[in-house]
Amino acid sequence: MTDEKQRILVEPRGHILVITMNRPEAKNAFDLETAREMERALDLLDDDRNLRIGIVTGAGGNFSAGADLKAVARGEWAQTEKRGGFGIFRRPPLKPLIAAVEGYAVGGGFELCLSADMIVAARDARFGLPEVRYNVVAVGGALFRLQKRMPYNLVTELAMTGRFEEAGFFHRHGVVNRLTDPERALDGAIELANEILDNGPTAVWATKEIIFQSNFWNEPVGWDEQLAIAAPAVRSADSKEGLKAFAEKRKPRWEGR
Repeated sequence: MTDEKQRILVEPRGHILVITMNRPEAKNAFDLETAREMERALDLLDDDRNLRIGIVTGAGGNFSAGADLKAVARGEWAQTEKRGGFGIFRRPPLKPLIAAVEGYAVGGGFELCLSADMIVAARDARFGLPEVRYNVVAVGGALFRLQKRMPYNLVTELAMTGRFEEAGFFHRHGVVNRLTDPERALDGAIELANEILDNGPTAVWATKEIIFQSNFWNEPVGWDEQLAIAAPAVRSADSKEGLKAFAEKRKPRWEGR
């Protein structure tokens, strides 16, 4: 879709859905309608069996500057009932999502990255949580998600100083998966997505959901809960195809069912 009035653009590329935040004049900041459109894009990703993985990126050289403060000033909050803040924070998609980051991903924009499963970023991309500079608290998930990906003391320093850091800093500490040259983050994300697409889709989806849900489990609970999520993948046609292809020494032909 190419309608410039849309805040969120969706473009299927084979089995990949590229989701583009399309408010470059506002550095892709989120108001309520943007959050609603993001939720619809993620619903499309989850509901279309031909789509197996998503990539979220920003138009105009930036990922996202977070919340639209003009909308906030008029009492408008960028959150939906189903998926929460920005149409993603509380309930990310069931299928894998990669954030492809150029320019700035700050405040809620950084929290959107942390709602994705993987991050591919240009080397000159910058991330940060500047909320405390304005006596605002980052409540889009960063304060508990980020410390699961990098050391507690570094998260505390970043969140309490509001300092920005380049992508290389977060790559060294395991937050960013891959670095690319400037203007190549989307290409790098597509490359990563294609590596994942080589594998059985129902198993990939179950794997992603177990990893996500494990945030809410202790280990005794996890042993049982993971089986319920894995069962449909184990019983799927793709599972039978994967084993058959192995026995026949050929590449599997996945159907996503």
